[in-house]
Amino acid sequence: MTYRSEIFEISDVFIDQAAALSPMDCTYLGNGKNQDKLDDFSIAGAAVSANLTRETLKKLATMAPIDEIDRIAKTVMTERLESGLALHDSQESFVLWNVLTSPPSNIRSIFELMPKKSAQDFDNIAKRLAAVDTAHEQWLETILTVAKNGKTTAQRQVKGVIEQLESYANGGYSQMCKNFDPDGKYPAMHEAAQLAQKSSAATALALTNDYLPIANPNDAVGAERYAVWSRYFTGAKLDLRATYEWGVADLKAINDRMWVLAEQIKPGAKTLREVADVLDRDPKYVIKGGENVIKFLQDFTDAAIKRMDGEFFEIDERIKICEARLAPEGSASAPYYNGPSEDLSRPGSTWIPMLGKEEVSSWHLVSTWYHEAVPGHHLQVGTVTVEKDRLTRFQRTAAWISGYGEGWALYAERFMNELGAFDEPGIEMGYLSAQALRAARIVVDIGMHLGYTDFDGNVWNAQSSRTLLNEQALLDEAHSRSETDRYLGWPGQAISYKVGERVWMKAREDARTRLGEAFNMKKFHSYALKIGPMGLDPFAAEMSAWDGS
Repeated sequence: MTYRSEIFEISDVFIDQAAALSPMDCTYLGNGKNQDKLDDFSIAGAAVSANLTRETLKKLATMAPIDEIDRIAKTVMTERLESGLALHDSQESFVLWNVLTSPPSNIRSIFELMPKKSAQDFDNIAKRLAAVDTAHEQWLETILTVAKNGKTTAQRQVKGVIEQLESYANGGYSQMCKNFDPDGKYPAMHEAAQLAQKSSAATALALTNDYLPIANPNDAVGAERYAVWSRYFTGAKLDLRATYEWGVADLKAINDRMWVLAEQIKPGAKTLREVADVLDRDPKYVIKGGENVIKFLQDFTDAAIKRMDGEFFEIDERIKICEARLAPEGSASAPYYNGPSEDLSRPGSTWIPMLGKEEVSSWHLVSTWYHEAVPGHHLQVGTVTVEKDRLTRFQRTAAWISGYGEGWALYAERFMNELGAFDEPGIEMGYLSAQALRAARIVVDIGMHLGYTDFDGNVWNAQSSRTLLNEQALLDEAHSRSETDRYLGWPGQAISYKVGERVWMKAREDARTRLGEAFNMKKFHSYALKIGPMGLDPFAAEMSAWDGS
């Protein structure tokens, strides 16, 4: 195979070598390899991957970029590999698991992305299910070994993962297989599901008996660890106190607009939560039944793709499919997105958790699906996937940076608001509640981990976080609890949305000012997405040099 440069070649080779060490990555990539296996979650397995990263960095350092495309590619790959290696060497990558992402939940979710067309596909699922027990055992040995060095996960996150494992054990894997094979044509898979359930129960028990008693009783990670993780998730060096104060001010401005709408929706309301309750009960927003929810979201996504293509965005024909699907039981409370396979044989997909309910209210889903699908995550990730001439394989498959990606998705919501997509009070309230949530995340995420005082003069904690999310971001109790647990277990990630959106907005307005009449919105979006994911600091620098073409 001929490559455009050494940097493109080393990227391609690294992705193949890394995937060879990770059967689950093979599934994400859609390369069809090692589909009957799971990753090695042992410390030795992680060391092999880390050594591959070290050797790749050494080789990459000797390579000279041939042009601007190469320069960006080398910069992005170097930064992401170094960041990941730093997390391994500090053992942070072994300690930071939580209710949103952990080996048990990642193992459970990988089955949803596996092919399910042929007998071989179902045989692969059965064999991978049979491998769950070994994977769980490796992971338990790893975290217990790391715990001997005094590094443990917070008790709150341990309890949350235990609950997830218990949901997998109590019929979760069996129901998954029934969904895959309702007619029972592949009994080996159903038998293997029982083994995965037994392993989930045993792992939950081991966490309860062996790990929870020694787990960290403190939720807050402190300023030093928080700075490391916020830099990793945003790709920016932040003044955390200034960012916190900005979040407080932004939340207030959003809430002020929410109160204007509140008077239209429920005159005389004393709390914004009252307004949300009115909207939740409004029959015009209620969608009953999982199938109808998926139909609503699929129709919405298809319409958004058709509307956005042409005037403001370039949407490649190959990514004009984005599926809406029900999230598996045991998922976190927030909707999420999975990108397409590398060859696009598996389309991108959005997922909605029903959380045991039979209905949802759509007033807050409109902005969310612009965020998750188009023009949000699906357009950004899909564009990167098809840009094979401009982006290395590493940039396309392994360079996700939350500040860039989540910042874009939140910018996408704001852009739809600018286009008048939220022209009904209830729908606009849904959009504003999403904006308020992201602003509140800055306040409570930084506040809890760095020990800042809340609006009542007390140190931010889980209870004050839930109260803020409930009253000012309009989350119900279950969502506010899940969100708070997420922040406490994933320091620095939650702030990346608003921080990223701010950088995206500034890049656009700076370009508009700099270019004047030569500024074109479609060209701005196209260029900014096609240069691929990168840290917010280098992204801002790249966009400041954009000439408008």
